[in-house]
Amino acid sequence: MTATAALPFTAPAPHIIDAAVVRHHAGLRQRLMDRAFALAFRGLVYAQIWEDPVVDMQALDIQPGDRIVTIASGSCNALSYLVADPAQITAVDLNTAHIALGRLKQAAFTHLPDYAALRRFLIEADHRDNPATYASTLAPHLDEATRRYWQGRDAIGRRRIGGFARGIYRRGLLGHFIGAAHLLARAYGVDLRAVLAARDMAEQRAIFDATIAPLFDKAFIRWLTNQPASLFGLGIPPAQFDALAGDARMAHVLRARLEQLACGFPITDNYFAWQAFNRGYGRDADAPLPPCLQAAHYDTLRDRVGRVEWRHTSFTDHLRAQPAASVDRYILLDAQDWMDDAQLTDLWAQITRTARPNARVLFRTAAEETLLPGRVPDTILSRWAYDPAQARALVAADRSSIYGGLHLYRFAG
Repeated sequence: MTATAALPFTAPAPHIIDAAVVRHHAGLRQRLMDRAFALAFRGLVYAQIWEDPVVDMQALDIQPGDRIVTIASGSCNALSYLVADPAQITAVDLNTAHIALGRLKQAAFTHLPDYAALRRFLIEADHRDNPATYASTLAPHLDEATRRYWQGRDAIGRRRIGGFARGIYRRGLLGHFIGAAHLLARAYGVDLRAVLAARDMAEQRAIFDATIAPLFDKAFIRWLTNQPASLFGLGIPPAQFDALAGDARMAHVLRARLEQLACGFPITDNYFAWQAFNRGYGRDADAPLPPCLQAAHYDTLRDRVGRVEWRHTSFTDHLRAQPAASVDRYILLDAQDWMDDAQLTDLWAQITRTARPNARVLFRTAAEETLLPGRVPDTILSRWAYDPAQARALVAADRSSIYGGLHLYRFAG
């Protein structure tokens, strides 16, 4: 079979995602909503991960020789951690589309001839020659499952690799959600891209207050954002929706998070804002990018990219197969917001068993507070140190601005 032949793609096994998302002891309506989210989550969700790797690396203090386990998601962070020179990174994910994306990005670093080619494929990601570059240069080096995904077709019959000719960052569940948000804003006469023209943070604030903030006072938007299914595109399952909203209307929560994204950091330094307001990275040579895509780190990434491995499994199941005292750093993203108490306890039992001395665990939550006390037994949690003040400082520095909490736990032994 040639590298360019059309291949069928087997979607993620439904029971794997269902087990992580569906609250089986909840009421019927909640279970139906959970299953609807699980169905949506089986395709590509994130072409770019939405956690700030610079903050991650500062908090984790990655050392040469460290072994890291992280959730893959859009894979930018797993690759960016290579800048800190760990010995090994294992990126796990329940979503096979994310695994296929990570392996494709890894192949791009390994087999494309130079940074200009990498930029065209992974940063601009909309060049008409990219599918041909994939077929000639990347596909021959990919495993069959990854080729099967990219050479297969999406729900409307388009070849998935064609996304790199039309803007991969506009694809996936999140990409479509952001596109829909732009369309909705335009229906009210607002161009969300306007904030990118701001010359300083004062102008960012003025544009947001005058044009974007009033959208959240519209009756339809208040109603729409209060429907859990409307936020599936953000990768927010119904259980996390409840934690995110709390006692407030979701429109108020989203307004505050978007305000931080638009106004909390200089636009010139925040590639998350460019993804939200531009639907892709900026094209200027000095436009902000994740560490893994910056020209200054290209040679380093190309030399170290073989240290990353991708596994289609759950975080807990991967750790269960590892030896005791074998992992230094754990990055859970916001996955714990999906978990019940039994799942959290199982996960932290495996983290504690596999933790090396001085190990660190980093995770995000929709709500501001850490979710572990009272849910994970003290016999496990007492072996970990946590600083609430540090957590507040970390989340304030996170340029993605979409989470309420960013938490660091240190292994005390």
